[in-house]
Amino acid sequence: MGDTRGLKILSTLAEDGKLTVQLVEESLPPPKGHEILVRVEAAPINPSDLGLLFGPADVDNADYDDGRIVAQMPDPARRAMASRVGEAMAVGNEGAGTVVAAGDAPEAQALLGKLVTCVPGGMFAQYRLVDARSVMVLPDGASAEQGASAFVNPMTALGFVETMRRDGHKAIVHTAAASNLGQMLVRIAKEDNVPLVNIVRNQAQVDTLTALGAEHVIDSSGEDFRAQLQSAIEATGATIAFDAIGGGTLVGEILHAMEQAANKGAAYNRYGSDILKQAYIYGALDMAPTVITRSFGFSWNVGGWLLFPFLQRAGAETVDRMRQRVRDGLTTTFASPYKARISLQDALTREAVLTYNARRTGEKYLIVPNG
Repeated sequence: MGDTRGLKILSTLAEDGKLTVQLVEESLPPPKGHEILVRVEAAPINPSDLGLLFGPADVDNADYDDGRIVAQMPDPARRAMASRVGEAMAVGNEGAGTVVAAGDAPEAQALLGKLVTCVPGGMFAQYRLVDARSVMVLPDGASAEQGASAFVNPMTALGFVETMRRDGHKAIVHTAAASNLGQMLVRIAKEDNVPLVNIVRNQAQVDTLTALGAEHVIDSSGEDFRAQLQSAIEATGATIAFDAIGGGTLVGEILHAMEQAANKGAAYNRYGSDILKQAYIYGALDMAPTVITRSFGFSWNVGGWLLFPFLQRAGAETVDRMRQRVRDGLTTTFASPYKARISLQDALTREAVLTYNARRTGEKYLIVPNG
C-alpha cells in the first residue's frame, strides 16, 4: 500500500498576530504496528475546537479566500499564545470513521473495516493515523454521525457527576445548560437521581430542558433570577457548580446563592457557613474577566476543570466504566443532534465560519470531511 493523500485544516499564528487557517494537502504513510488509518466521516465542531481554530481572532473582518482565512488576533491574545507562534496546528478533537488500513499488530488488524470513534486531535481531516488501542468500535447499526461526538461531551458530563461524588457533594448547578452537553447532563442526572439546577438564558431554553424532564430550570434573564436560583439551591442542596460561561458575575452569584441557602435558619457566623462551596469554570463563552464579589464567607473554591486532566486523575477503571456507559447509551442518553453538516471545503467559507463560530447554545455543527 502506498501513501494516502487527503486534506486537513491547519491553524497557524504568526509573530505579527496574523492567524492563517487553511486547507492543506497531506500524505500519510501506510500504518505500522498498532496504527490504523481512519477515513474520517464525521467530526463535530466543539467549543474547544473553536478555541484552537480561531480563538478571539477577528473573523468578521478576516480575508476569505478559497480554502484559506487570514484574521487578526488581538494583541493580548497574541501575547498569551506566544508559544504557538509559527506552529501549524491540526484541529478537531474527536470524530468517527472507517478503518481502511491497519498495521501488523493483531489489535490493529482486528479493526479493518470497522466503524470507530476516537479523540486523537486533528480530526478535521479526510484521513487520520490513530493508535488502534485508543479507539472505540461503534455498536452495530450506529452511524459515524452518531459516534462522532462520543467522547468530549459525554465524558465531560459524566466527569461532572464523578467529580461531584469524589468531592463529597450531592447536587450540581450547571450553566449554559441547554447546550448539547447540558442536555446530556439532564438525562444522566435523571438516570442517576442526581439533583440538578440548570441555568439557561431564555424561555425557549427553559422549554427545551423542561421537555427533557428537568425539574429545576432557571432563566438568567428573568427579573427574579436570583430568588429562583436560591430557591432551587435550597431545594436541591447543590454545593458544586460547573460553569461554561467564564466571564461576568454569574459564578459569584451562584456562590452567593449557595451561601444564602446554607445560612438559612443557621446561627450567625462572621466567617460564613462552614459548608464548602465549589465552582469549576470549564468554558469561556464570555471572554470577559470573571468578577467575584465576596459575599459568601470563607469556605469556597473557584477553579478550572478540564476533561483530559480529570481523566488522568480518575484512573483506568473509572475511564473504562465511563466509556462503556457512553457506548451503551450512544443513541439515547448521549445522542447528539446537529444544526447542520458542513464539508471540509465549505468549513472555511465566510458564511459557515460566522455561523458556527457564533457558538449559539444548542446549535452544534458537524464537519463531514469526505462528504
